[in-house]
Amino acid sequence: MLEGKVAIVTGAGRGMGAATARLFAASGAKVVVSDVDDATGEAVAAEIGAAGGTAFYRHADVSSQGDVEALVRAAVERYGRLDCAVNNAAVSPDTHPLAELDEEELDRVLAVDLKGVALCLKHELAQLRSQGDGGAIVNIGSVSSFRPQPRTAAYTAAKHGVVGLTKVAAVENGSYGIRVNTICPGAIDTPMLRGALERHPVEIDMAAYVPAMSLLGRIGTPEDVAQASLWLCSDAASFVTGAVLAVDAGYLAR
Repeated sequence: MLEGKVAIVTGAGRGMGAATARLFAASGAKVVVSDVDDATGEAVAAEIGAAGGTAFYRHADVSSQGDVEALVRAAVERYGRLDCAVNNAAVSPDTHPLAELDEEELDRVLAVDLKGVALCLKHELAQLRSQGDGGAIVNIGSVSSFRPQPRTAAYTAAKHGVVGLTKVAAVENGSYGIRVNTICPGAIDTPMLRGALERHPVEIDMAAYVPAMSLLGRIGTPEDVAQASLWLCSDAASFVTGAVLAVDAGYLAR
């Protein structure tokens, strides 16, 4: 579905990002694997290469404009262009109620989960515009973009903001043939989810958690989200932009 395309995937060292990088490579894309954890990012790129795909790793802190600009430049220098991107990099949700807001925690979450998406969009869109032949970008939001959870003020604000950024980007860039969409995952079995459950102030019974989060009787996999990103970046979704796709087993519908 992405034969010959060049793709950037941020936060690709583990979880949904790693699954997306692997799937894009298996679908024919040349993938730039980006993360701040060099060991996991390099391992994903090496795994793709060992499986016959094309990828390289590039360290990038998405909260740093210099790192993001260098990431896009590295993709173009290595592969000649950019066709699509999945802005997946994020940090774990905050843990304090709003009345006890921790400013350092607030700054950390907003810097990566919101500012990071904005910076990625800025430099990816500039490159796609300069090429003049369209492209596709997927931003990773959350069900928290619509339904907040307690003790996650910063994360909820950031993920609401991701939807807003997506819509502005879609409106501004449709005339360039550039499509921008958001995926809002629900409960996906990732290291971030497991860590959040471990830090929760009340012990969570997984048997009760699954039916509360899923109409399908299971927690999602990173591959479930990767498949949605693949479709949105492919020509199969050529008439889709400014959309928000929930990959949540019906959580938002309840």
